[in-house]
Amino acid sequence: MSRNAIIIIIKLVLVILCLALVIIGKETVSRLHLGLMLIGVAGLLGLLYDYNRKFN
Repeated sequence: MSRNAIIIIIKLVLVILCLALVIIGKETVSRLHLGLMLIGVAGLLGLLYDYNRKFN
């Protein structure tokens, strides 16, 4: 497996994990669930930044 393929797989797992945090966090209203959602959104924004960095 090449290095690029491994990086793509890691990013895909991170996207799935961040989406899962957001979805799990929206089930209930509490500070813990808000924290989970914020972590998930921050992760998605970080991945989006990493993707768009190569186009600047």
